Amino acid sequence: MKQVRLLIVDDEPLIRSGIRDGLSGREDIEVAGECGSVAEAIDSLRNDHVDLVLLDVELPDGTGFDLIRRFGPQRMPVVVFVTAYDKYAIQAFEVNAVDYLLKPFDQSRLLTSIDRAQARLEGSAQALAQRLEALIQTRDTQWQQTLVVRNGDRFDFVSVATVDWIEAANNYAVLHCPAGDHLVSESLTHLEERLDPNRFLRVHRSTIVNSSRIAAVHSMIGGVYELELRGGARIKTGRQYRDRIRRLLGAC
Repeated sequence: MKQVRLLIVDDEPLIRSGIRDGLSGREDIEVAGECGSVAEAIDSLRNDHVDLVLLDVELPDGTGFDLIRRFGPQRMPVVVFVTAYDKYAIQAFEVNAVDYLLKPFDQSRLLTSIDRAQARLEGSAQALAQRLEALIQTRDTQWQQTLVVRNGDRFDFVSVATVDWIEAANNYAVLHCPAGDHLVSESLTHLEERLDPNRFLRVHRSTIVNSSRIAAVHSMIGGVYELELRGGARIKTGRQYRDRIRRLLGAC
């Protein structure tokens, strides 16, 4: 069997090390390199021959989807996604016949993905490119329905419908829900890009509000507003966001 050259793209050194260890007994797999960002991965793909990429969905300078767009689906090797994303994203991977590894994964699941990828390598390159393009389109048109919150070795799935509002906490964000708060390792700006703008409204540089949870809007001096949420929280808006609030009021 032909030796497969593998590129590992993940910003977590422990994940990269675990993948290397899990494949140490596979003589048919050669690890061509490791990358921790989209930029590094693109450089590696341009400068080295790679047959297979284990690609993290979430990277410091973008996503695995960004990497595919920038490098080009027609040029991409076979991709196995490494993800802590929710079941909706995973279903999209499955529908488009691109395998995934859901963190945390064990050696057995890793080897199963590698075997599937090897089988894919023997198939049509054009069909693979079409699947990747379809996957990107699916991802672009599907707003996030569930957010994954990591608590040590546990992953909690939080439905966005249960989120009242989201607050910035440096490079993190806090999901405020009736059942309790959750800290997620994403910036507020990145969360805003993944949430339906018809439901989630940026009302301050440090706050996003679920518009369906707004019970009342109070006008204040200086062109700002105070939003009263159904759970009792009161959120003051930023002056630069007043047009958004006016549009919201005009829709009521």
